[in-house]
Amino acid sequence: MRMDEPLMTDPHRLAEKLAGELQASLEAPYALFGHSLGALVAFELAHCLVDHGAPMPVVLFASGTEAPSVRDGSKWHHPLSDEELLAELRHLQGTPEEALASPEIMNVTLPVLRADFLMCGAYVYRPGRKLPVPIHVLGGLDDDTAPESLEAWRCETCAGFKIDVLPGDHFFIHSRQAEVLDLISTSLVRGAARPKLVPRRACSAPIGSA
Repeated sequence: MRMDEPLMTDPHRLAEKLAGELQASLEAPYALFGHSLGALVAFELAHCLVDHGAPMPVVLFASGTEAPSVRDGSKWHHPLSDEELLAELRHLQGTPEEALASPEIMNVTLPVLRADFLMCGAYVYRPGRKLPVPIHVLGGLDDDTAPESLEAWRCETCAGFKIDVLPGDHFFIHSRQAEVLDLISTSLVRGAARPKLVPRRACSAPIGSA
């Protein structure tokens, strides 16, 4: 984390910044992975890389969040108080109680999390732009995200789609880490074997399955 930089709350601006920083050093094959808010940022980053003419990832992993077209971030439009942030963290069940009870840890963490939630609320979906990159969606069986919201990621690609739902809540990537890593490894092997993708701003090929 870059402690000396201001916290960002605009996901599109963040994606543009990341694309500008990464573009010169990107070499195929590579992949993008994002969990929860990170999946939205990775999705927008992939679009920015397409627009910049950069080498395309072999696959975009979107984990633990609904598709951009069906998400509702209205509850995150306004900054959450410390108490609201702590309640949300307890609901998500991904932070140890010892950390939540530590003023030293929370004094550092809560401003970052507040900015992250504001970023969720600031996200605006831009329809009509399919990625020429396969999307592999991962979800938790007991997460709040509905299966149809995960399935809706299919509409964001014209280069292949796969979905895997694992036992666990929002942080299934921790509780089922071995299975998650195995799915990622398998998908990367398949992606590396595909013909190299040529960046383009949009595509109209039929949606396939990985």
